[in-house]
Amino acid sequence: MATFHYNALDAEGKPAQGMMEADSARLARTQLRENGLFVVELNALNDSTLQGGSRSFTLRFRKRVPLSEVSLVLRQLATLLEAGLPLEQALGVLIEQGENPAMRQVLAALRSEVLAGNTLARAMDKYRDVFPEIHRALIRAGEESGELATVMDKLASYSEAQQALQQKIGLAMVYPAIVITVAVLVVGGLLLFVVPPVVEVFQQTRQALPFLTRALIALSDFLTATWLYLIAILAAGSFAAHRALQQEALRFQVHLKLLRLPVVGKLIRGSNTARMASTLAILAGSGVSLLTALNAACGVVSNLPMRRALEDAAIKVREGVTLNRALAASGLFPPVLIHLIASGEQSGRLDTMLDRVAKQQTQEVAGFTTALTSIMEPLLILFMGAVVLLIVLAILLPIIQMNQMVK
Repeated sequence: MATFHYNALDAEGKPAQGMMEADSARLARTQLRENGLFVVELNALNDSTLQGGSRSFTLRFRKRVPLSEVSLVLRQLATLLEAGLPLEQALGVLIEQGENPAMRQVLAALRSEVLAGNTLARAMDKYRDVFPEIHRALIRAGEESGELATVMDKLASYSEAQQALQQKIGLAMVYPAIVITVAVLVVGGLLLFVVPPVVEVFQQTRQALPFLTRALIALSDFLTATWLYLIAILAAGSFAAHRALQQEALRFQVHLKLLRLPVVGKLIRGSNTARMASTLAILAGSGVSLLTALNAACGVVSNLPMRRALEDAAIKVREGVTLNRALAASGLFPPVLIHLIASGEQSGRLDTMLDRVAKQQTQEVAGFTTALTSIMEPLLILFMGAVVLLIVLAILLPIIQMNQMVK
């Protein structure tokens, strides 16, 4: 039995779409006609054409399936499996309850593959843009060990923790971004629309203006004459930088320089280490081989130098080098990670030590982000106030001079 996605029209000509299961496309069309629907389009989610073009199919809904939706589905699936439901029945429940059409299509395709005799991990391999390598590796390990429900619960907790860390970092950057944007708009508005009329009054007096006022007038004239060109240059520069960063060699050098910065580098190193350690901990604790775990962990490291160092470490581990020495060779990972991994390898509790590193790095990144935000907020406000004060002083100083001359 296959799963079909249909677009149809009812008796009144209103569009209708959904998914259904049938033994063949002909039977699916027959059932739809019996339900009073005229079929416009009917696609099998697991036929050969879909499998051959699974990547193009996946690209259609890749951007419409956020990480939060995948995490929610994993948690629900883990709960249903722990309750004793068979896998195909649990997937059917999620399809009925799902609100995201794209996610429902994915689940329907997975259920069809499972009903056809494939494993869940093999079915997920066709939707790699939705389910990362760590998801597929963990589920494969759970199916092989017969502990799919337990492994699925760990995976759901991992996904939720990663999502929470990303949200914390993202939300911490929202306020500074808003303050900077408002500051630029306020200062630009003052220089473009407030200063020029005042300048005309000063120029008519023909008196010697203070240096601060003359500097403000020069800046206002420059912005008034070139603001369109500046916007065009900024847009062109952003586009050129985006295109240039698509080259891996240049992006590697940029990531390396960012990693060496005192503040930004600490945040990047900590967040990437936390993701890597969490991935290795959950994979190693689920019975996945260390080499497979390292290959999966490479996919969650966004910093290119750290990712390349992890790939080199995987090669050294394959040659017989211990993990702590392989990671220490690059000098890019925190010392606490190296020491705890060495302790875990000696005691045979590598997954426990990796989990401890992940929690420590996550807490450190969260605390550092909170502290950084707490410092940046008053500094940005003070900076914005100082700029506005300079503009006000540049306008008031000539007025004060004129009052003194009158007296």
